[in-house]
Amino acid sequence: MNRESSVVEGFGFKPAESEHYFLVSVISPTGDVQISEHMSWNSEMWKGKIHAVKDESDERLRVTLPRVKWDLIADAVSAEFNRRLKEMGYKKGSWKGRGLTPVSRLFGKELVLLGWAIEDADPGRIPAAVANWLGLLPEERWWLYTMTNAATGQASRGRNTGWRAAVRFALCDNPITSSKAEQRVGLIANLDDKEKSIDQEKKKQGSLLDFN
Repeated sequence: MNRESSVVEGFGFKPAESEHYFLVSVISPTGDVQISEHMSWNSEMWKGKIHAVKDESDERLRVTLPRVKWDLIADAVSAEFNRRLKEMGYKKGSWKGRGLTPVSRLFGKELVLLGWAIEDADPGRIPAAVANWLGLLPEERWWLYTMTNAATGQASRGRNTGWRAAVRFALCDNPITSSKAEQRVGLIANLDDKEKSIDQEKKKQGSLLDFN
């Protein structure tokens, strides 16, 4: 077997199979954590020549989290991903305290979804968001990411609007378990209604401001 074809970086990312991956960038021990999406593998990044997405308006940047919020989800996400990596026969991954950690395309979608749920949430609601996230099937997380990313996927421009806000409301409320399929279906079905109500409220507020 070609060694390069078997190399696994970070959490399940195999550059030889696909160059589409997500990147968790920890700039400093206390600074914000960036999660970005990349369509091509740049080996120079791992030689210290490229450190992270530097511009908040960069199209590749999906979410930025304060370090305190990242610390509240990092262990749970790592445990979930490593459980599945073990089932796949892959080596375990770990987050770097400072530096770059690549994440496979599918894992990255799931991670960003959780990041969107907590970016503007009260830290006290994060345990509920993690419980809800764990209660969803991976396929459900991928679908929710795709729906949200299509309209509000850029870190700063899509923040707190549409599906992005709806995901926060859904995942930060009543925890569900993987055994309660009807709760998962209900959570997903209600997202579209929440997204519509949020947009309607924003339009209403805009109209009132115009009137004033």
